[in-house]
Amino acid sequence: MRAPRTLALAVAGLTTAALTLSSCAVGTAGAGDDNASYDRDAELSGELSVMGFSGVDEVATSRLEYTKGLLSGVNVSLIEGELDMQQFLSAVATGSPPAIVYANRDQIGSLAARGAILPLDRCIEGEQIPTDSYVDAALEQVTLGGQVYGIPEFNSVQVTMANSALLEQAGLSIEDVNGSDWDAVTAATETLTRGTGGSLSVIGFDSKLPEFFPLWARANGAPLISDDGRTAMLDDPAAVEALEWAAGIYDAQGGFSAVKAYRDSADFFGSGNQFASGTLGAMPMEQWYINVLNDVSPDAPMTFDAVRDRTGEPLAYASGSAWAIPAGAENPEAACRFARGMTSLDAWMAAADARLTAREAEGKPFTGILTGNAEADAAIRELTTSAGEPWDSGIDAMYDANDHTFSLPANPADAEFETALFDAINRVLNDQAEPADALAQAQRTAQDALDAGWAAIDGEQ
Repeated sequence: MRAPRTLALAVAGLTTAALTLSSCAVGTAGAGDDNASYDRDAELSGELSVMGFSGVDEVATSRLEYTKGLLSGVNVSLIEGELDMQQFLSAVATGSPPAIVYANRDQIGSLAARGAILPLDRCIEGEQIPTDSYVDAALEQVTLGGQVYGIPEFNSVQVTMANSALLEQAGLSIEDVNGSDWDAVTAATETLTRGTGGSLSVIGFDSKLPEFFPLWARANGAPLISDDGRTAMLDDPAAVEALEWAAGIYDAQGGFSAVKAYRDSADFFGSGNQFASGTLGAMPMEQWYINVLNDVSPDAPMTFDAVRDRTGEPLAYASGSAWAIPAGAENPEAACRFARGMTSLDAWMAAADARLTAREAEGKPFTGILTGNAEADAAIRELTTSAGEPWDSGIDAMYDANDHTFSLPANPADAEFETALFDAINRVLNDQAEPADALAQAQRTAQDALDAGWAAIDGEQ
């Protein structure tokens, strides 16, 4: 699941101390890396503090135990809680960072550009981390200026989820709401919606703005930012068209405020969720929600498909986390091996076995894990167990989506870029601006931030 937007935006509000981190720029090594000697076979010792990793389920604990076995001479300690970005940046600025940090992949570009984390090329080579096995979109999201700054972990993708009973009653199918035909989705929304404004009883279709706008933009051929992360493309006519359509989905149902208020009132994680209660026709949603639905409402009338672009091809906007080594960290060798271990095929198979055992004990299916490691994904898929239809189709849709992912490339102003984009979308949703005007303003703001970020990097090189 993607971390809250407030966490991603924390980078934008860096303290003065954080901004005066070491002056290292992209392509240079920070303190703590100068003397590091990465060797997969070396015996390691000392302390290893881990910040931001708070997972306590069997997928986390099994991988942690496996990785500790690779670090038998190292005392591994976890700093409790989710990553506090200000706490982390302050620790780096004062020269007392943790040995390794677990961050959102869309934070890596800003952290790298500001010298808060180290390039991992030597780490990858020395520990023989098989980056060719990692999902391309995940690896691209942690690569800035041609250097890798994070080791990806987990992958989150979107799947089209729909209430099959509502579709059937309306004479519709999953193809009408999977995104391949925007006119069909709009028509299906109007057919499925019940009530208007403050009296909604059924949401026909939820396009999930603002968070899924990059998905709809790419479905329409708009990348939003250049491949090298230097040029904003928010005012591309295809992006404007995508926002007009995706926002228009709410206009057809009484407006975004009405839809949001009604969807926020749903028992999202309970047995009375919007699909089980028949109060939602369809929406794109992250794959982990399939498992939630199967757990709490196994008899819900569901149907699934990948989200599809306007040519009918599967498409997913990938997000996830990554391991990064802070500048000035002690014991970077152990941190590198920790990152290798936690994302390795062996660790993921241990996690899959643990999850499979737990699910079997509960009498429930194992629906798989998306890891960020393509080799592990393929092996884990072989272990998935059948829950019958429609859930098996949901698993198929999840893996189909995972094979067709994209991400926004790393850049030195990732938080500012996202803020500019989401603020524009929210102005449109709140009837404060037209899509073209909102995205034009966002384009200027985002490009200014990119230019300043890259100028700082280029000036140091």
